[in-house]
Amino acid sequence: MIQITNLTYGYSSRQEVFRDLGLTITEGHTHGLFGCNGVGKTTLLKLICGLLNPTSGNISVDGYKPHDRKVGFLSNIMFLSEEIWLPTVSLECYARTTAPYYPNFSAEDFKRFCQIMEIDPRQSFRKMSMGLRKRAYMAFALACNTPYLIMDEPTNGLDIPSKAAFRRLVAEVQTEERTIIISTHQVKEIESLIDNVIMLDEKGLILNSPIEELGQRFTFGRPVAGEAPIFTQQTPTGTFALMENRGEESQPDIELLFNATIDHRDQIINLLKK
Repeated sequence: MIQITNLTYGYSSRQEVFRDLGLTITEGHTHGLFGCNGVGKTTLLKLICGLLNPTSGNISVDGYKPHDRKVGFLSNIMFLSEEIWLPTVSLECYARTTAPYYPNFSAEDFKRFCQIMEIDPRQSFRKMSMGLRKRAYMAFALACNTPYLIMDEPTNGLDIPSKAAFRRLVAEVQTEERTIIISTHQVKEIESLIDNVIMLDEKGLILNSPIEELGQRFTFGRPVAGEAPIFTQQTPTGTFALMENRGEESQPDIELLFNATIDHRDQIINLLKK
């Protein structure tokens, strides 16, 4: 479990990103991390991975303090950043020299994931396009089978078939023993994968809720006659609304909910507290 308490962090005294942030990320779930540009999504992921050190407050990942960078912590976490730097060797060479750091690495999974991603592991990273390098590293990262898999904008740079392959792989590696965090602006591309939603804004945490709870609290769909919507959104196919749920469980539309929280932050928070 990832436990964040009273987290404050800033790149400088004038650029504070978080102040007294509290957040619990439960294990065995796939969490979608959403927020507008500049609210600190990437910063939060780097803090969890130990790449940044909090100004104050605490982060605990299964009892480890991330910035201590202890072997037991590093072997259990994989961070797939938006921009990936890789050496000028083949994927095969990279996997052979790096996999020993990850005790759960599966050579069988690695071979199969390369096939799904249509990657030749003998090819040098230097000869790969950005999209190919991302697909190649994904195949390796997921084959490491770390208990924590953290991804920042993983579908950026991927073509449509590669995005479908990515979703297939993530769905395959989801288990009760693995915690996955995906930060992205491409909500529709991961909506089917996540079972918990975390939203941030410039004030901090807006919500941290299971998909099931959101479907119980809100109704997503066409406006209902006589029902005052919390938020409406015009689309090419018509008007869609977010309403307080007073009946059957609804299928959440995360993009609609995100847009609603921008205009009705306090109302959304209060409804979830009921």
